[in-house]
Amino acid sequence: MTTLLERAAALEPDLVELRRDLHRHPELAYEEHRTAERVASIVADLGFSIRTQIARTGVLADLEHGEGPVVALRADMDALPIQEENDLPWRSSVDGVMHACGHDAHVSMLVGAARILASLRDVGELPNGTVRLLFQPSEERSDRDNKSGARRMIDEGALAGVRAIFGLHIGAHLKSGIAHVSAGPIMAGSDVFTAAVAGRSAHAARPHEGVDAVVLAAHAVLAAQNAVARRIAPADQGVLTIGMIRGGTAENVIAERVFLRGTLRYYTDHVRGALHRELRNALATAEALGGRTRMDVQPGYPPVVNDGEITEIARDVALQTLGAEGVAPLVPDMTAEDFSLYQRVVPGCFVWLGAALPDARTHHTPRFDIDERVLPRGAALLAGFAARSLHALR
Repeated sequence: MTTLLERAAALEPDLVELRRDLHRHPELAYEEHRTAERVASIVADLGFSIRTQIARTGVLADLEHGEGPVVALRADMDALPIQEENDLPWRSSVDGVMHACGHDAHVSMLVGAARILASLRDVGELPNGTVRLLFQPSEERSDRDNKSGARRMIDEGALAGVRAIFGLHIGAHLKSGIAHVSAGPIMAGSDVFTAAVAGRSAHAARPHEGVDAVVLAAHAVLAAQNAVARRIAPADQGVLTIGMIRGGTAENVIAERVFLRGTLRYYTDHVRGALHRELRNALATAEALGGRTRMDVQPGYPPVVNDGEITEIARDVALQTLGAEGVAPLVPDMTAEDFSLYQRVVPGCFVWLGAALPDARTHHTPRFDIDERVLPRGAALLAGFAARSLHALR
């Protein structure tokens, strides 16, 4: 019997070609029209029933094979507003936009999984049930309604009847070819905050006549560091990052306003609450010194928490497909992913697949790149997750 990895290896040239084509033509969140058209055409030819324009630019594809459970596989499609610096034949052709997080690879691997699953159906080796593919837009950001692609796909029925969902993310910082699988919380929840610190403008030569918003904001920034250092138990994990500061109008004017923007990252609700509270307390230092403040927090993605039973399915598939040397536990980190929104509705497992080059080119940077040899591995894993769960959940 041909193994999943052998089936996937035969697809490697096509998977690489597809990934490079998508890399040349990156599309930002909710603009993934070309990507959606291409994947919809490919999977429709394999016998999947297709629904397009779900969540604006997403694609939902069902492979129906008799009565049985419905399981879902998800890949995100959007690129980032980054100018690529790689000098490669398949470098981005769109100025200021590139696939700097591996979503081009995710799409390619899910298309590969679709081809493997269709071939298993054709030879009678696919368990009964339905495999649903979710080609999702806009993982990298939310829209004006604070809805990312996952939220909109859920709202439009993408998880109707689904018993389990799997996702796979390329890791350009992880040893190539190794699948990282762990149950429980593996990625953080993340909220975005904006704050304004207001003082009173004056001439730089007469600072006593004003209230310097830059100085007030500096006090608030330093005080905010206590949120993690002194207000969260060492056994807990949380991150407060102020990534943007903007204020002032000229070098010889006391600034009247300063704007701050950042993120709060957490695994548990009590840490999230502590970060919110301590950020407000930090801003209160500016008020104690004569300023006025305002803060808004926009809820982001919740933590990614892998279900125990579904993760065991994924781990067993990874061990059977890649061998013990190809599977490792996943060390949790504080990045965020909207796959977590699916997991709030149905049990799911999110797996990372190492794809580091010898000179690792990490995510969200202008030189991001991956070892494309892992594409068949990812396709085989996704197909295996679906086939095994169809059998286990019947």
